[in-house]
Amino acid sequence: MFRIACASLVAALIAPVLPAQVPLTTTRVASGLLQPVFVTAPPGDTARLFIVEQGSAGVGRIKVLDLATGIVSPTVYLSVTPINAGGEQGLLGLAFHPDFATNGFLYVYYSNTVGDNAVARYTANLPYMTSTTAIASSAQQVHVVDQPFGNHNGGWIGFGPDGYLYIAKGDGGSGNDPGNRAQTITNMLLGKMLRLDVNGDDFPVDPARNYAIPPTNPFVGIVGDDEIFHYGLRNPWRNSFDRLTGQMYIGDVGQGAFEEIDVAAAGLGGLNYGWRCMEGFSCTSLSGCTCNAPALTNPIHAYSHGSGCSVTGGYVYRGTALCGWQGRYFFADYCSATIWWLQYQGLPNPPATNVTAQLDPPGALSIASVSSFGEDANGELYICDHGGEVFKVIPGGSSADCNLNGLPDACDIDNGTSADANSNGIPDECEFSVTPFCRGDGTATPCPCGNAGATGNGCAHSLNPSGANLTYVGTPSVSADSFTLIGTGMPNNSALYFQGTSQQNGGAGTVFGDGLRCAGGTITRLAIQTNVQGDSQYPEPSEPLISVTGGITGGPQTRTYQVWYRNPAAFCTPSTFNLTNGLSVVWIN
Repeated sequence: MFRIACASLVAALIAPVLPAQVPLTTTRVASGLLQPVFVTAPPGDTARLFIVEQGSAGVGRIKVLDLATGIVSPTVYLSVTPINAGGEQGLLGLAFHPDFATNGFLYVYYSNTVGDNAVARYTANLPYMTSTTAIASSAQQVHVVDQPFGNHNGGWIGFGPDGYLYIAKGDGGSGNDPGNRAQTITNMLLGKMLRLDVNGDDFPVDPARNYAIPPTNPFVGIVGDDEIFHYGLRNPWRNSFDRLTGQMYIGDVGQGAFEEIDVAAAGLGGLNYGWRCMEGFSCTSLSGCTCNAPALTNPIHAYSHGSGCSVTGGYVYRGTALCGWQGRYFFADYCSATIWWLQYQGLPNPPATNVTAQLDPPGALSIASVSSFGEDANGELYICDHGGEVFKVIPGGSSADCNLNGLPDACDIDNGTSADANSNGIPDECEFSVTPFCRGDGTATPCPCGNAGATGNGCAHSLNPSGANLTYVGTPSVSADSFTLIGTGMPNNSALYFQGTSQQNGGAGTVFGDGLRCAGGTITRLAIQTNVQGDSQYPEPSEPLISVTGGITGGPQTRTYQVWYRNPAAFCTPSTFNLTNGLSVVWIN
């Protein structure tokens, strides 16, 4: 594949301009760990996060964080042993089968006792989605590759959107790939991205090869090892798939000058990323391939060792809690503890923005050695500090959350889960309004006998030429209802407080007795009160709340209110009743 062609292959994936971003910070979610190198979760398991510890004394461990309580279970989920742990080796990767909920399969990548890199399958105890342990005796070898040296082990595994298992292999170690293994595609799986079908077995007589070859792998039927999907990699440390586009992102650790981020379009295989003749965008003067040859694929981004010395690949954010950050790819450098983001839209070398200061945890905490990023089942982002901690990326600052759903209000609006009719940044369910309407002062339907009341009031009655008025105090909130209706200027007799679901006659009202009927739709009688000195209210302190009597269970919901009362004598029409103005109220949660 031509180096310049990669950009055109993904140009169609260019994302739209994203909205303003919420500020970011991090919060520590786990500590006291032994060299955490990865976190992940089974598909659909939104309650837990699984933490991979690199290991010591021949044992690597997987532990479970309860996301609701913030507690790491004292029961180890799985101990992988015996392994060779230390330096760049140990328990390095974890992936859950896409059908984990029904088959309980999980896969681990580790360095075995002779230093070779192996992938094995384990089975969880029942019930798979809630059990606290996997079955240690259930290990089945899937794949193993001889590792000549102790460094450049790769170590990432993950299932792609195609359901196949991808395995990242380093070039076998030492320096400058002395065996030119990354460019050798026959009888050599080091320096590669492999793709296996773990749901089949093309090698039934080989107990160390329990997988099938996907028929669309690029070297099937031609020269080259069938397992290879991409090649020309030095040490692909931490890789991922964009949950939306299916693109594969690879963080490939450099030799002595540059670190790089590589990308492959969804489903596209056979790319040669250029190691060992290229490092980043630069020529190394080493043999094995031709620098800048058309058949090589450039990285999308590279940085020099002036900014660090070992890239840690990350993820394109596709969660919901960090609104405005969707489509941004986060990555870091292990040596400098610098964290950046970039947005790849098909064009080479997009700028990277340093967000290290934003993601610095509050107080005396710090993120010193980023060994990995990770996602939970919801796509929220985590950072592993090799020193023993895991941090979650969360909205920073004083991000308002008026509906208490755990997301900033700006995210609710951006995600479309909340409306913002007046575009003021406050979700409608959190913003109540009370609007007088249908007044008998000549601004709506005329009063029946020309008996207009004072500005803002209902029509005049026999004792008050100004008419009666309905107003309010408090907040129409279902969760904290303090809303009280107050009627004034009425005769000293009974007054019926009632609720409607709409505005009568489009808000202009219709003639009713000596006044105007304003509240329409489905009518609910709230209470009959007795006016004292012309005034009353509902509810009184001992009476049920309006939200209860009115049957309002959530917001935003609009209701209309009005008060009907008796005239003490005939005034305008043969009827002896009148009404206040109306109130249109938007209730909130």
